[in-house]
Amino acid sequence: MESLEQADKPRIGRARNTLFRRLVDIVSMPSGGRLTQQDRHMAADILLDMLFHADNEDRAMCAKRLAGSKEAPRRLLRYLAQCPYPIAAALLAENEAFDACDLRDIAMTGSQEHRLAIAKRKVVPGMVSDYLAEAGEAHVVKEMVANPGAELPEQAVDKLVRRSRDETALCPLIAERLETIPSHALTIFWWAEGPTRRRILQRYASDRLEIIDSCKDVFEMMAEEGWADPVARKAIQLIERRQRNRAALERSEFDSLEDAINSAAVNGMDAHTAQEIGYLSGVKPVTAAKILDDPGGEALAVLCKATGVKRDFLPVLWVGLRRPLELEEGVIDPQFKHVAETYEILSVAKAQTILRYWNWSLSSAFSPAAAQNGAGLPMPANEEAEFSTAQRTARLVFGR
Repeated sequence: MESLEQADKPRIGRARNTLFRRLVDIVSMPSGGRLTQQDRHMAADILLDMLFHADNEDRAMCAKRLAGSKEAPRRLLRYLAQCPYPIAAALLAENEAFDACDLRDIAMTGSQEHRLAIAKRKVVPGMVSDYLAEAGEAHVVKEMVANPGAELPEQAVDKLVRRSRDETALCPLIAERLETIPSHALTIFWWAEGPTRRRILQRYASDRLEIIDSCKDVFEMMAEEGWADPVARKAIQLIERRQRNRAALERSEFDSLEDAINSAAVNGMDAHTAQEIGYLSGVKPVTAAKILDDPGGEALAVLCKATGVKRDFLPVLWVGLRRPLELEEGVIDPQFKHVAETYEILSVAKAQTILRYWNWSLSSAFSPAAAQNGAGLPMPANEEAEFSTAQRTARLVFGR
């Protein structure tokens, strides 16, 4: 005779197994037959309760059967997708019924394997991409950015740009994304590798013709006001057409920008000469220092092209910075050759846009505190700190 304890124990027999499989059949049935959506949902509710008591083998079977079903109720799909990854794998790879909220929940509660599978899906909604960018698992993020089906909202790209400073393998992927805008690209330029830098300079520069034409009368207005408005003066930096600073030339001991470059080649690039080169080029000292210290040297090509410095002076500036022109006699240093080619592919107008953008974004929001703390600097509680492109760029580029 059975004990009461034995009688209370559920028995897994043919009836339960048969019922389980019949319910899977019903829920996975394609639409168009006699099955109504109401019946499908009721069957799914019963099946879900049975899955709580099923073993992993049955759960995996159910997940595989539902992998291609767009009609299966999403509560059931979410449960299976949050099971251990071997069970969830087929659903995450194939099922198109999940919406953005479903995928975000699965990403938040699942393992790295779950998040990697989500990052590889044919379509990754923006709110899911934003979460994956925030979570910051390197291999997951890299797969997501390389996936053309992943939608990247601006907030997600902001996070990826910040992350790319330490994970430079992201730079070429970010540079190719359609969602990437000039402020993103011209920021990652400073830590990207040579081929990515050249791609950025070719793709994201503009000639500003419409902006200049629309605002040309503002220069006369500001001159009449004695250039007294600091907000307008800051804004106009990016729009002004003329690059060299005539006023700085009148005060300088050098006869021209080229004369200052020659002096650096003969006497060495000291702080004073570097500062004068910056002033004569129409950029602030902090921008000039960043360009002249640029390890790759592509920024030097931008400076020379934007200011109208002839190609013959590029090697002179290179020597002034104590960089090798030749590996041995007659053999051009590969890095200088790359920089010289970069100079050639840039138009003057587009180089000026890049140089002016750098000067505006790097110098207008620069502060010693930002340089000291960089991306870790606590954000001031105001809208400018939250939304300003210049402040974000300065924190990232100058932060340590």
